[in-house]
Amino acid sequence: MKHPIEILEHYWKFSEFKPQQEAIIEAVLANEDCIVLLPTGGGKSICFQIPALLKEGICIVVSPLIALMQDQVNNLKEKGIKAMALTSGLNYDDIDRMLDNCIYGNYKFLYLSPERLQQDLVQERIKQMNVNLIAVDEAHCISQWGHDFRPAYRDIKLLRTLHPNVNIIGLTASATSKVIEDIITQLDCIAPQIFKTSFHRPNLAYLTLDCEDKYFKTVQILKKYAGSSIIYVRNRKATLEISGYLNNIGITSGYYHGGLSAKEKNTQFDLWSANENQVMVATNAFGMGIDKANVQTVIHHNLPESLESYYQEAGRAGRNSEKAYAVILRSTSDEMSSKNQYINGLPDIQFLKNVYKRLCNYFQISYGEGESTVHNFNFKLFCSTYNLPSILTYNALKILDRTSIISMEERFKNTAFIQIIIGNSALFNYIEKHPKQALILKVILRSHEGVFDHSTEIFTHTIAKKTNLSEDEVIKQLTALNKAEIIHFESSKTDAQISYIEPREDDKTIHRISKIVNQQHDLKKAQLQSVIDYIKNDGICKSKKLLSYFEESNSKQCGICSSCLESKNNSLFSVNDTQIILNLLKTEALSSNKLEVISTFNRDKLTSLLTNLLEKGLIEITEQNTYKLKTS
Repeated sequence: MKHPIEILEHYWKFSEFKPQQEAIIEAVLANEDCIVLLPTGGGKSICFQIPALLKEGICIVVSPLIALMQDQVNNLKEKGIKAMALTSGLNYDDIDRMLDNCIYGNYKFLYLSPERLQQDLVQERIKQMNVNLIAVDEAHCISQWGHDFRPAYRDIKLLRTLHPNVNIIGLTASATSKVIEDIITQLDCIAPQIFKTSFHRPNLAYLTLDCEDKYFKTVQILKKYAGSSIIYVRNRKATLEISGYLNNIGITSGYYHGGLSAKEKNTQFDLWSANENQVMVATNAFGMGIDKANVQTVIHHNLPESLESYYQEAGRAGRNSEKAYAVILRSTSDEMSSKNQYINGLPDIQFLKNVYKRLCNYFQISYGEGESTVHNFNFKLFCSTYNLPSILTYNALKILDRTSIISMEERFKNTAFIQIIIGNSALFNYIEKHPKQALILKVILRSHEGVFDHSTEIFTHTIAKKTNLSEDEVIKQLTALNKAEIIHFESSKTDAQISYIEPREDDKTIHRISKIVNQQHDLKKAQLQSVIDYIKNDGICKSKKLLSYFEESNSKQCGICSSCLESKNNSLFSVNDTQIILNLLKTEALSSNKLEVISTFNRDKLTSLLTNLLEKGLIEITEQNTYKLKTS
């Protein structure tokens, strides 16, 4: 057997492991059950990928995130490693064929969601596979005390029944001791080895800065620290607005959110990765698969929903061990707006029942039907059809997804309907003369019954895969067939795809998950309160406060966070500080923003100084909201 470092060098081009990686790999190779807690950027995937490559057989990887599965599969394929993912939108024949490939095609990795694992076909084929390892990514999802609990994760232990002699590795970026205990129980681990590194990031300065003008403060930060940056914002609209603003003033910027097509996401990501754009303005959809070492700043324009998500998002800065900055911009309205978004936007059980029934009616699913059906979905049209509030409705759909009632994949797709409007013999005469279109038509004929009789829904991305053409080319050829009056073709964009995991049972369906939903609502409230406590408590080192949340109680003052720096500044406060401000105001009245730029004071210290000078009657505020020396 090769040594793990040889595999690392051959496929990943690294000459040494990150902390803990080698010890974890050795434990996995010794067939030990392992629970691994490594922070963002700690290299969790290598911990199961390398031992799986060293052992005969295939590794089953369970993950809740479709985009993450696809990202890892693409990365493995680029390295020449055979891997596949069973994502949504696949029919029975596709799954049957892909699982056969896993058994007979020397594949090394099969990625699937916990919901896929519940299918009889999947279970039966996994029984026949030579499984060498079971890896559970985002393992905190298995715990009802975890920050993104998914009930379907409770069924993962079924894999242990199918392959009782195969060891298991559970991986997560963050989990409390209570969650770890639950993971061990739910995965039926036998004397597991637990690997946990400190969450301390000595090169990362956590800064919480007061400012009412967040655009001004953002520009100031980006000009001071001109390295690669990420700005996290609350919604899609803000990504476009802030990116446009930055570009207009000469700071190169792109944007990223869940509503972009895969092509648009890749374009934006590539420009940022290649340092052609300094800044990526993004929602929290920007996170999976990011391994850019030279990110210097991560700025949060709005409060994150939890300290778990904040730690992961902030941790994308400074992975090259250089000095980096994680900044939360704090204003007086943040607490209320965050409660409106994260708490007031949580649907109660009655609203959840209403959305579920409307969704079933929208797709014309009868009671007791719908299981395993797949539907293209236009969210805006759905909300307007039933006059539903968008935030509450979106959160309701996310709950239905997380609790395995449905699977919702958010991405723009082309939905299309076609009907062949010429006879059989005329069609085959046409096919003989048009080989590229013939290939597309043959795939449609094999996959869709009744296409001569009525308008039939087709999936252009599936046709593209089967014909080895791009989706744009498929649509172009179908449009040409429509123009030639061979088919009737209609195409439009959708922003999601919804798959029903279980049949429609209306209130009975929602009653089964009501206890879980209410428990998760309470957890979200507690998580947001932890964020509010974190940003408000300026008297304690920010790094120390964050580490205590993750149960590291013996940490020391970091010396570089906003609280530590403020403490240092206060100890240096002197009469000379007030004289600096007075000297700057001798020639003209200045705004607080201008004073902050030309002085050496941070915002908090400047505010204290100005307040002190106003109280002493040495300065006054003008009608233009600037400061000037008091003349009388």
